[in-house]
Amino acid sequence: MWFTCEKNILQEAINTVQKATSSKTTYPILEGILIKAIDNKVILTATDLDLGIETYLQADVHQNGSIVLNSKLLGEFVRKLPNDDLTLKIENNNVYITCQKSEFTLIGNNPAEFPGLPVINENSMYEVSQDILRSMIKQTIVAIAQDETRPILTGVLFEVKEDTLSFVALDGYRLAIKSVNIENKNNITAVIPGKTLTEISKILEPSENLVKITFTPNHILFNLGNTKIISRLLDGDFINYRQILPDEYRLRVRANVGELMDSIERASLLAREGRTNLVTFEIKEDKLIITSNSQMGKVYEEVKINLEGDELKIRFNARYFMDVLRIIDSEEVYLEFSTNVSPCIIKKVDNDDYIYLVLPVRINGNN
Repeated sequence: MWFTCEKNILQEAINTVQKATSSKTTYPILEGILIKAIDNKVILTATDLDLGIETYLQADVHQNGSIVLNSKLLGEFVRKLPNDDLTLKIENNNVYITCQKSEFTLIGNNPAEFPGLPVINENSMYEVSQDILRSMIKQTIVAIAQDETRPILTGVLFEVKEDTLSFVALDGYRLAIKSVNIENKNNITAVIPGKTLTEISKILEPSENLVKITFTPNHILFNLGNTKIISRLLDGDFINYRQILPDEYRLRVRANVGELMDSIERASLLAREGRTNLVTFEIKEDKLIITSNSQMGKVYEEVKINLEGDELKIRFNARYFMDVLRIIDSEEVYLEFSTNVSPCIIKKVDNDDYIYLVLPVRINGNN
């Protein structure tokens, strides 16, 4: 194998596929990247057997061939090279990478030992723009479970019903739902690992370019054009999240996202010192009073609101509220309540495409 390409283009391709390499494995070949040069194209592939990423770049290929190179060493060396053309050449299983006056030699591994990615027929697919997919991941991934005791909750539900695609995540304390309209009317439900979506979000760009999504019973394929991402799906049935959503509310608060976020952040400074991270909301006629206290002191905040309904006092984990306020793409939100022990529903004022539910913390009678 022998090819020449731009250093920055190769570095970008390495950065993309590295997201699927395995750093903790008893199978050393999975720590590598498969590099294949053929017909003026260089294809890079990495996998940890659950997640696989393949991307390609244009290059001057002088001799076809393939090799597996250690991902970490290859990535670090290429990153430190000058911004110029580089040449990669194999001689007797040694790989020589040269750029200007720099040369790096790596011992390659047998490409025949590298596990192939699953072959997926792309005849039937769903299409959504990269920008929309990024938004759907960003606004739901915060609510996936970190605890492995219920593996199905460490993923995000991909659900198509009629002409609506929804991403749904929940961790037992909160629930996030993001929906968009799509043309494909083939209904489907599948659960995508949170790790897969986290890595995909790092690759996606804020563009209108389409992502083509295809399923098999066990895998999902995201086709971004020059990059393909294949992941195993999680086994099992997702929780019936619709049963969790309240049918009605007793009071509704309309508030500015920035003002609410700033006040909760300040209140959470002491809440964290108290090791509970709890803040109390006291909803009055035209204001939301946010308080927290610890042995270090107290915080009192007021946020101007519009209130529909009765007054209420309720307590929350500050982080669960800040997580959603950081990512919601709206200037104002509705907070919908029923009782001080019922979930709070957070919605955008200007759109109904996003729902975030968070459970309160019970307030003792003497508090």
